[in-house]
Amino acid sequence: MSKPAAPLKGRAARLARLMPSTGPSSAARTPFVLLVVLLLGGGLITLLLLNSALNEGSFRLSELKRDTTELTDEQQALQRDVDSRSQPDALEKRARELGMVPGGNPAFLNPDGTVRGKPTEATAPPPSPSPTPSPSASPEADAPAAGSSASGASVGPSGSPSPSGSVPATEPDPAAAPSAENSPPPTSPGR
Repeated sequence: MSKPAAPLKGRAARLARLMPSTGPSSAARTPFVLLVVLLLGGGLITLLLLNSALNEGSFRLSELKRDTTELTDEQQALQRDVDSRSQPDALEKRARELGMVPGGNPAFLNPDGTVRGKPTEATAPPPSPSPTPSPSASPEADAPAAGSSASGASVGPSGSPSPSGSVPATEPDPAAAPSAENSPPPTSPGR
């Protein structure tokens, strides 16, 4: 048999009174500890989810900024294209390609219904003649003149001397030169 425990004296007795016994009171602390652990775990999980949502928003924001930059560049390129086509000389050139001519004198209606001015019909200006090379400017015309004989007779295209003593004018080949009337007007892409 064991002996009963001797009563504590002095300092040990005071410490024993301050420290509660490890009996039923430790069971009362268990729910509190579990509550604290659950609160800390829930807080950490909430912070993790919040951080993930913020990162996802940050990635979406950077993607939208990149898309905005690309669209702004495209809009500026289109605006430059519109500005270049809206210049008066570009409009005039395009109108002439489409066969449009400058208008004649307009007539105006006064507020009382009378007509001021005499309208005239718009007429197309005469087409400018296509430039044809002159015989003296072509290299073939210079070659026979340099190789002509001392008697002053020149050699014709067939190799025989021409009776007049001059180089005959060559006519341009109509099949070789593209005709301006048959070529379609150039069109801009996308229109």
